[in-house]
Amino acid sequence: MTDVLPIDGIDGDSVVVASIESKSPKRLSWDRFKRDRFAIAGLGVVAFFLIIAIFAPLITKILGISPNALDRNSLNDYGLPNGRFGGISGKHWLGVEPGTGRDILARLIYGARLSLFVGLVATLITTSVGMMLGLVAGYLRGRVDTFLSRLSDLVMTFPSLILTIALVRPGTQRLEAMGVPEGNPARLTYLMLVTLFFGWVGFFRIVRGQTLALREREFVEAARSSGAGPGHIIFRQIAPNLWGPIIALASMSLPGYVAYEAALSFLGVGIISPTASWGIMLQDSVHYYRADPTYFFIPGATLFVLVMAFYLLSEGLRDALDPKNDRQQVA
Repeated sequence: MTDVLPIDGIDGDSVVVASIESKSPKRLSWDRFKRDRFAIAGLGVVAFFLIIAIFAPLITKILGISPNALDRNSLNDYGLPNGRFGGISGKHWLGVEPGTGRDILARLIYGARLSLFVGLVATLITTSVGMMLGLVAGYLRGRVDTFLSRLSDLVMTFPSLILTIALVRPGTQRLEAMGVPEGNPARLTYLMLVTLFFGWVGFFRIVRGQTLALREREFVEAARSSGAGPGHIIFRQIAPNLWGPIIALASMSLPGYVAYEAALSFLGVGIISPTASWGIMLQDSVHYYRADPTYFFIPGATLFVLVMAFYLLSEGLRDALDPKNDRQQVA
């Protein structure tokens, strides 16, 4: 919308003095986000990996490679890839694994699928549980708030990594006894449960603090005065005002869960081989880092790029969704 105002002394001529375009909060956030080149680059890399993960079977079929096929002809008598740079060739674009001859590119593609699946599911469940408990505790306060706050303090005192490693065998055995298929299904279920147990606390604290501030705002008082119940106020009045910080926090947590899965697989308590996992590839590459450094470098660099891309994206989202950030001023 353009405002046209007359200027005195110019014989009634009118001069355009301002151009004001009304924008919605979503449009303002998008304008702030798209000016962040690092965030846009991170978004592009993340989208690239997501496409690869979704279409992993189709991509490997087109390329004629498989994550579990053994190519003994690509190895020499010592079990090392033929040629230089880990056996990189027209048939194997990123080389092959020492000892097995499995195609590294295919395993990277399927490893991305697994890592992103774990990261997305873990982020979804921890965000949902943490947000629900934070909303309830922040709005109801009293004994409910005290109990949940003390529970979150107790969970934070546990050494999460040590307990995850120590309980992997009895935990998976218990899940298998309950009917979960043995092997990787039980391992994945165990990882999700452990992640939920330790991961909801961060979201809970953020949402609880925001809810405590919002429950005293005028629009909440107006809804309460009109006879609205706690459920309506929590989920229809307060929750919609929390999506900005929640989305930013979730986007920052997701790369942590991706790296967490890789770390557990590296330590031998995550996914079991021969299922493709970046952590398993890094674990195997340690034995060949002198004879075949390429095998160590490729999965490590891929994991670094993906995690860095997610962090750049999360920083951009945080800046775009936080209207109080000084770096977001719209021209």
